[in-house]
Amino acid sequence: MKVAGFGFRSGATVADLRDVLALTGQTPDAVASISTKAQTPVLQRLAKELDVPLIALDENEIAGEQTLTCSPRIKARFGTGSLAEAAAQAGARTSVKGATVRLLSPRVITANGNATVAIAQATVKGRT
Repeated sequence: MKVAGFGFRSGATVADLRDVLALTGQTPDAVASISTKAQTPVLQRLAKELDVPLIALDENEIAGEQTLTCSPRIKARFGTGSLAEAAAQAGARTSVKGATVRLLSPRVITANGNATVAIAQATVKGRT
């Protein structure tokens, strides 16, 4: 299962989310972010357009998650280096219990800086 973890600014549009996802070259089976972002119309609309589940994570589910990239602002706010990478990994782990999770695509950022996404994959005994 591939999970796209999103981070985005309050002014981000669905187009921003689509654009940043396209940069990964991946098609997710689910999208994930922290609860406050999962409740926004832009992320809910994207999940509906992709016809995939939307995983809402508590902040404590991403805190301490090891990430490849690091934003000092995100580290101070959430206790992890990248909201997108942490959400992707935690979302994949939550979706497939007992799975091995690996990051397929580290955090990528839209040109305007409004949105970030990372892709993680959960695998159980050779299945994705």
